[in-house]
Amino acid sequence: MTMAHTESTIFDNRPCTLGEGPLWHPLRRQFFWFDILGNRLLSRENNQPRVWQFEENVSAAGWTGQDTLLIASETALFHFNLETKKQEILTPLEADLAHTRSNDGRADPWGGFWIGTMGKNSDPGAGAIYRWYQGELRQLRAQVTVPNAICFAPGGACAYFADTSARQIMRQALDDNGWPIGAAAVFLDLRAEGLKPDGAVIDSEGCMWNAQWGAGRVARYDAAGTFMAAISFPARNTSCPAFGGDTMQTLLMTSARQKLDLPTDHDGLTYVVDVKAKGQLETRVLV
Repeated sequence: MTMAHTESTIFDNRPCTLGEGPLWHPLRRQFFWFDILGNRLLSRENNQPRVWQFEENVSAAGWTGQDTLLIASETALFHFNLETKKQEILTPLEADLAHTRSNDGRADPWGGFWIGTMGKNSDPGAGAIYRWYQGELRQLRAQVTVPNAICFAPGGACAYFADTSARQIMRQALDDNGWPIGAAAVFLDLRAEGLKPDGAVIDSEGCMWNAQWGAGRVARYDAAGTFMAAISFPARNTSCPAFGGDTMQTLLMTSARQKLDLPTDHDGLTYVVDVKAKGQLETRVLV
């Protein structure tokens, strides 16, 4: 089932090897996203393309100020000034493990930041999920292969995350300070459908929008995990959605050319589609 009036358009035609980590900056009113394997941060400003090149893989971000982001890379979480390009390391992130890199991440409702790591060759169980909060990096889950779908329910009652290789999305209850309570439970089991859950975001109604790698779509599920609708995109490897725009009803979707033997002109581009649902504003990360 496809939602009405959901024809996607190309937002940016620069192909990404592995587009990921889209973020709407509410002060700049601007989308940002990453090409992880291209070591670059991308955006558009005044309808002109912008790019920031780094020396290592970069994958996810949260906003911290008008001109600043917290960025996750393969070796650190660092504070980055978009105008001066100054970097300040906040904490190392598996800096001693040359075979891993950062992947999916998102600010939590308390101003913390969750970030997943993984093996550069998707090595089984080589990754983990961490939370950076009040100056401390703490591991929340070990032996993850491809961490994805990190997002949060309105009000912060729970977090969601996935190991794409397991084809399941988990739900984790949180305490009043945003730390996990008890064991995570399966929210969505996509094994029977053969779907691979990639990045996800929760809208203002508490529904999840999950990009599904290889399926060329984003699917919406209600808070009980019931499928509601899906939107198709021309790119096969849809990787992560983000809400933004003046009314928070523009959905941006990154995609990837990675692992495609014969990529088309559509693969790896970044798309937008207007939807009836409204997104949540991303929380400012406290540094």
